Amino acid sequence: MPFALVTGASRGVGRGVAAELAAQGFTVFATGRSIATADLPSSTVRIKCDHTLDGDIERVFQQIGDSCDGLDLLVNSAWGGYERMVEHGQFTWGLPFWQQPAHRWTSMMDAGVGAAFFASAHAAKQMVARRSGLIVNISFWAAQKYVGNSIYGIAKAATDKMSSDMAYELRNHGVAVVSLYPGLVRTEAVMEAAKGGWLDVSNSESPEFIGRVISALAKDPRLLERSGMALVAAEIAQELGLVDIDGRQPAPLTLASV
Repeated sequence: MPFALVTGASRGVGRGVAAELAAQGFTVFATGRSIATADLPSSTVRIKCDHTLDGDIERVFQQIGDSCDGLDLLVNSAWGGYERMVEHGQFTWGLPFWQQPAHRWTSMMDAGVGAAFFASAHAAKQMVARRSGLIVNISFWAAQKYVGNSIYGIAKAATDKMSSDMAYELRNHGVAVVSLYPGLVRTEAVMEAAKGGWLDVSNSESPEFIGRVISALAKDPRLLERSGMALVAAEIAQELGLVDIDGRQPAPLTLASV
């Protein structure tokens, strides 16, 4: 049975990925600050973790090391960037960079990019020793196109560069690293916005859909050929014949359509 760690699995994309990987036969370790109350299968190993704290991260990997010979899969979904979009009645998400609140940099770069980097560093030690494994960094088109605000773009561009460079350093060790772009995902926050008419979710993806794509990638014989790439989840689903949990196949977003 393969072993996976999904960070930021308390809600959103991370929760859906963890739940679907469990359904696909993985033993799943799931982390998050509020992981104890997350809607996850009973088989999930929940580990409370604040991924901005080195001690918390070390305890996670100590527990994993005590439980198995090493990870087969790491999904870096921890991310604090969508919190506090509205402050004091003002929608601050789309402000120009000189008016952005400082906490947004911290939540995207420290709780997002930094969390992925340090979790990957711990996971890579286990994977290199076994000469196999996959690290997936959840990213988005903001790495390549202005979407929302400049800090968001910086964080996603850093994530893609991190994936590319990690893949380069791991290429002779049998370990793959990719960035994965979801489309519009029906997370709790997205569905709340849809109720107010702010979002059209007709071409959206369930959080579990991303888990299906990641599970298929982990088993793909072409995995190492994809290492270092930024992959669009819905494109991979079409290629590998995957559908969402409702039987639909979401249309992939493109640079032009984002």
